[in-house]
Amino acid sequence: MSDTALLVMDVQRDIVDRFPDADYLPRLRSAIDAARTAGIPIIYVVVGFRPGHPDISPRNRTFAAVAQTGRFVEGDVSTQIHQDVAPLPGDVIVTKKRVSAFAGSDLDVVLRSGEIRHLVLTGIATSGVVLSTCRQAADLDYELTVLADGCLDGDPEVHRMLTEKLFPRQAGVVTVEEWIKTLG
Repeated sequence: MSDTALLVMDVQRDIVDRFPDADYLPRLRSAIDAARTAGIPIIYVVVGFRPGHPDISPRNRTFAAVAQTGRFVEGDVSTQIHQDVAPLPGDVIVTKKRVSAFAGSDLDVVLRSGEIRHLVLTGIATSGVVLSTCRQAADLDYELTVLADGCLDGDPEVHRMLTEKLFPRQAGVVTVEEWIKTLG
C-alpha cells in the first residue's frame, strides 16, 4: 500500500469552464493514469454545499456570491467532477465547505485512515485550493509535492510566483512529466 495520494482538487465542470486551457485536462489525466498504474490512490476534492446554502456565511467574501447563484449544491451538476478526469469506482471523493481541501471535510480522517503521509497536489486554482491546502497540509506535517502544470490559475503571474517562490518552501515542485518519471 502506498503512503502517497494524488489529490485532484476542484476540477469540477463549472470551475473547469472558467479556466480554458485545452492542454490541462489531458495533462492531469496522464498524472491520474500514472498514479493508478503505480498503485497510488487518487482522492478527488470537490466544493459542495447543502440546499439553500446554510453552510455559507454572508461574511465569507469567497462564497457569499455562490449562495446567491444557487450553484455548488451537493449532487448538482456544478459539483460534478469533469468527465475527462472522472473518478473510477473505489476512488474517494471528499466534499469541502471552504477553500482548503481540509476545511469542513473529512480529508484528514481519510488520509490518516489510509496511512497517507505524502500528498501530491493538483487542482484549480493555484491561488485558491492548491495554496490553502498546501499551507494547511504543511502545518499538519504531510510531505508535499505540487505538480506545477497540474494546477491552473486565472492569473499566470500569480501561478508562477506560487510555484516558483512560495510552494518550494513547503513542497517539492515538479511538472506532471517529471513526477511520472519518478514513478517508473
